[in-house]
Amino acid sequence: MINVRRFWIPSLVLGVVFLGFVVGCGYTSPGAPTELRDVAPETVGWSSAMLSEAESLAEEIDTAALLAMHDRDIFFSFGETNTKLPIHSIRKPFLSALFGIHVEAGDIDLDATLEELGIDDIPPSLTTEEKQATVRDLLKARSGVYHEAAAEHPLDAAQRPERGSHPPDTFYYYNNWDFNVLGTIFEQETGLSICEAFRIEIAEVIGMEDFSEQDCGYQYESDKSMHPAYPFTMTSRDMARFGLLYLREGRWAGKQIIPPGWIEESWTPYSTVDAASGVSAGYMWRIASKEGDIGQAIGYEMYFHTGLGVHVLAVIPDLDLVLVHRMDTTGPFTDPGDRLGQLMGMVILARK
Repeated sequence: MINVRRFWIPSLVLGVVFLGFVVGCGYTSPGAPTELRDVAPETVGWSSAMLSEAESLAEEIDTAALLAMHDRDIFFSFGETNTKLPIHSIRKPFLSALFGIHVEAGDIDLDATLEELGIDDIPPSLTTEEKQATVRDLLKARSGVYHEAAAEHPLDAAQRPERGSHPPDTFYYYNNWDFNVLGTIFEQETGLSICEAFRIEIAEVIGMEDFSEQDCGYQYESDKSMHPAYPFTMTSRDMARFGLLYLREGRWAGKQIIPPGWIEESWTPYSTVDAASGVSAGYMWRIASKEGDIGQAIGYEMYFHTGLGVHVLAVIPDLDLVLVHRMDTTGPFTDPGDRLGQLMGMVILARK
């Protein structure tokens, strides 16, 4: 069973389970402007007094940055939102976005198999059955390939199934091998590096203020796999722009950046991650349904991803809300546990 603590699931429920309802529904405009705005919370329907309590908790748990944005209006900002920090696993929705662009362009075939693409790995190499996994299977973390991987979290490594235990597209496992190989496939099929493509096709287009191509790179662990991870560092305000791009169904300033059909596919639940909390997995995104504990607590569906369980990018379309939480994970840090969920819940509950 997947350890869901790292994905910020039970803690959010504890933080907001007392919520009966949240008033109001966000207006969705057809695009997003280049510039973001700093506004008073009350102008967009949030309470300054309640957000002040959230700020106190953020200080207690050593939050490095916390940002809440309604449409393009930043109504709550705590800490250094312009400081670059590692994003860890939130790199995965970034690559998913690039896939959407290039699948639409015809550069990548989602039904191509690893065998057809010439994908293998260091010994013990892939079996014939493992090579039948498709690109789509990897996006869903259902490849059935349980090879060692770079940047694999110890919790995931401990739960990795035995090689050959599940055929492709029959079993969900949060698999860094799948996510890393998607990076290899992207670069092989497009002729672009992930870092260059992200800069040109997303960061520059949506006006990220701080990102440079040097903030993205590769993490090789050649004793485990030939396929590197692709770590990013990013500021909170640039992460919020990425969330707003998805909130706006891939449009920015009137231009379609990511196909809306891809966002719909990415936010489609293909596998159950945690049934009680109502969390499922899409194309390298998490979906919290309205029916599960989280959805019932906040009253809305939510799309999110986390890094080390303490970096959070969350999108709540019905509230027109993007939330970003960061901690300084460049050195030793204290995991706040359920208090992080309490903090995020307080921001949502501050809706008047």
